[in-house]
Amino acid sequence: MSAADADESETLTSVDLDGIKSHRLDDVPAVRRHLVRRSSRGPIVHATRDPTVSWTNQHLRPDRTPHEVFVELNELVIDRNQELQWRETARWIKFEEEVEEETERWGRPHIASLSFRSLLELRKTMAQGAVLLDLKQKTLPGIAQQVVEQMVISDQIKAEDRANVLGALLLRHRCIHPNIHPSIQPSNQPASLFLSTFLLLSSREVPQLCHSRSKHEVKLMEKIPERAEATVVLVGSVGFLDQPSMAFVRLQEAVLLESVLEVPVPVRFLFLLLGPPTANIDYHQIGRSISTLMSDKVSNFHEAAYQADDRQDLLTAINRFLDSSIVLPPSEVSGDELLHSVAHFQREMLRKREEEQKSCSSPADSLVPSKPGDEPLRRSGRLFGGLIKDVMRRYPQYLSDIRDALNPQCMAAIIFIYFAALSPAITFGGLLGEKTEGLIGVSELIVATALQGIVFSVLGAQPLLVIGFSGPLLVFEEAFYTFCKVNGIEYLTGRAWIGLWLVLIVVLTVAFEGSILVRFVSRFTQEIFSFLISLIFIYETFAKLVKIFQEHPLHNCYHGNNTESPSHCNYTMATGNPGKVVGEPNTALLSLVLMAGTYFIAFYLRKFKNSSFFPGRLRRIIGDFGVPIAILIMVLVDYSVQDTYTQKLNVPSGFSVSSPEKRGWVISLLGSDGQFPAWMMGASILPAILVFILIFMESQITALIVSKKERMLVKGTGFHVDLLIIVVVGGVSALFGLPWLSAATVRSVTHTNALTVMSKAVAPGDKPRIQEVKEQRVTGFLVAVLVGLSIVIGEVLRQIPLAVLFGIFLYMGVMSLNGIQLTERLILLLMPPKYHPNHNYVRKVRTLRMHLFTLVQLTCLALLWVVMATAAALAFPFVLLLTIPVRMLLLPRLFSRRELQSLCADQQWIIYRVRREYERAAFKAWKY
Repeated sequence: MSAADADESETLTSVDLDGIKSHRLDDVPAVRRHLVRRSSRGPIVHATRDPTVSWTNQHLRPDRTPHEVFVELNELVIDRNQELQWRETARWIKFEEEVEEETERWGRPHIASLSFRSLLELRKTMAQGAVLLDLKQKTLPGIAQQVVEQMVISDQIKAEDRANVLGALLLRHRCIHPNIHPSIQPSNQPASLFLSTFLLLSSREVPQLCHSRSKHEVKLMEKIPERAEATVVLVGSVGFLDQPSMAFVRLQEAVLLESVLEVPVPVRFLFLLLGPPTANIDYHQIGRSISTLMSDKVSNFHEAAYQADDRQDLLTAINRFLDSSIVLPPSEVSGDELLHSVAHFQREMLRKREEEQKSCSSPADSLVPSKPGDEPLRRSGRLFGGLIKDVMRRYPQYLSDIRDALNPQCMAAIIFIYFAALSPAITFGGLLGEKTEGLIGVSELIVATALQGIVFSVLGAQPLLVIGFSGPLLVFEEAFYTFCKVNGIEYLTGRAWIGLWLVLIVVLTVAFEGSILVRFVSRFTQEIFSFLISLIFIYETFAKLVKIFQEHPLHNCYHGNNTESPSHCNYTMATGNPGKVVGEPNTALLSLVLMAGTYFIAFYLRKFKNSSFFPGRLRRIIGDFGVPIAILIMVLVDYSVQDTYTQKLNVPSGFSVSSPEKRGWVISLLGSDGQFPAWMMGASILPAILVFILIFMESQITALIVSKKERMLVKGTGFHVDLLIIVVVGGVSALFGLPWLSAATVRSVTHTNALTVMSKAVAPGDKPRIQEVKEQRVTGFLVAVLVGLSIVIGEVLRQIPLAVLFGIFLYMGVMSLNGIQLTERLILLLMPPKYHPNHNYVRKVRTLRMHLFTLVQLTCLALLWVVMATAAALAFPFVLLLTIPVRMLLLPRLFSRRELQSLCADQQWIIYRVRREYERAAFKAWKY
């Protein structure tokens, strides 16, 4: 810089201009007249009083990683004292919230709708205004100084207006708090021009004006994502300007300007727009436009704002936003029709843009895991290699499995899952006792659930799994008992030999890493099996209720002409079995009320967790304890109705088998008379294979469902370890006449849901998302212990009506249907296509083809149900396995590869197929 230029800059202003050297200035009109000189061979060189400062040290590339944003819009208003002030009028966390003028309260969050003209005006002002990128300032006066000087340089304001604009920038800010009435807020008189200049020259921060650590601030900070950075938008009209003046500022580092924002969020961007009232622009709408762009994530304007190198990058980002926007011409169409039309048009437009972006990148890149060694279903190639990997990956986190249980939500899960585990044990135990004529009943099932649950919770790799009895195992037990009875074979001894074969089969399977075969179980089979298990729970609930209505039929009660005579209620007290009560009046109706009441209370208390009533902490407590609350309320209802009989829980008293006259706790491998046929000892391997298939399918599919990607589990799972523990413990339990158990799908999913923590940092108007799942093994251990202690507290449990547990059965069955794509597609069968949601399989698959796929799954489901309910029940495991070749061989002939990927290809299957293709390509390259 020449001496003349230096003298000119000295006469221009007397304030220190050292800060101006640390940011880039775009080439705007008249920039060469002031302060800077553009080089023809390199970047812009800024004026500085220290010529020894090197360009390289001053322009190290700053951090441009995009952050979550919090945007606040402030407008110039006149207060009651006829003084100018900045007033907060809107804010964006994800959606827009505006301050209602009449009540000075925040309105409901909503999607911002912008006028097309305001976007064009914004683009125009951005093209002509001042753009300051990577400004190295940490105080509001320092930022204001640079903005004003750049406005003068770009001929947006006159030199004599510098002090007025500076004073406007340093006006006090008024925050909107819901607990503070505007009439009693602190005085917000503007800073005088003299005070502004003094603060500017002394480089001191503006005093704290409107900040106090209030409940409002704490609550709002919970909704703002961590590490978020703020954008401050300042717009308004002033009388001393002749034309609109704009400045867009990106700070080199986010700094706290607590005198500006209502919350302590560091500021990274500032947007200023001032102009005369006579200008033909809407300052408020332009402010809303830039605020919406900064908070938008679809067009990625705020990412471009972080990474922009010059003004043109910002203008290009605005153009991309306009490309994704829709212009609505004026019309008289009603709101619902207009909303549907806009949503459909924008959905199609964004879909095309998404496909264009995906076509530019390889789809396999996003499917192959970055760390193949962490993949649990990848073969190691050595004996017990998968088992060793599971142990090495999961057991080092054992201590954290205990620490993570120190949470109130885990306590609520223990109470809920206790009843969720006890009620199937009692219900299935009663059914099993009927099918086996008392050889295995409630006592055996409670003991098995407790012992096997304790062992698995202590040693298992995925402690979120709940071990229990299931419908398919009940089908097998009934079929095997019938076979033994027809052929004169001792049922319990046959089960003991099956248990021994089970141990051998699972050891060989784990040794050769057979659990990796579960990757062939695609979503097609998972959905059929999950839907079947949920359907069994729902069916058993209503089947038991129908049985109650049959045993206690409704009676016509009427009064005769004689008012003194009692009611003629023709019912009888019959006892088909000793101690069994039938024919009681009002029993069926009360049972229906208890079942429905338990279900609806638990269901709506769970929804209440995400409602708007009461403080958030209280809502979460009520939602977490929804099922125990429902049980308690319905037990009190039953207790209050003294004159109506209801069947109570039949919990055994004491540690004894269900039929002491028929069996003991230890089963002889040679039979009770030592004459068990030798051929059956070897032939037991066939039913053992069937039982192993059932346990393998249910346990491994349940593990896949629990460890879905959207649940965000971080500790991983262990398919080999879990299978070994479940089958070995179950096989040994058969020597004591205890039933085999597996990872129960419905109870495991319910357990995981109960331990799921939803995010608190949720934008107003947005839905909560899964933040974490409390992956620990204490809840499963305590649930198993409590189930075992149920025999001790039998007197208390005998006060619980059986219908209440039916309500829990129904609740678990219905809730486990959520998240199954088959359930969603079944609903779509009854819905016109124009109302279909914006799911991937809806957009990429034609409606009729989607319905055809649903019908194929329903056909497989119906076939499984028929096999399960007939004499062919022993073939149920094989029929379930047939769904895998149906998926692999039949469906590719009916549907295209793209349709199958959208409808049923799960992540593990895609990873496996892509990896195999890569391995084959690598082998060919090595061979040649």
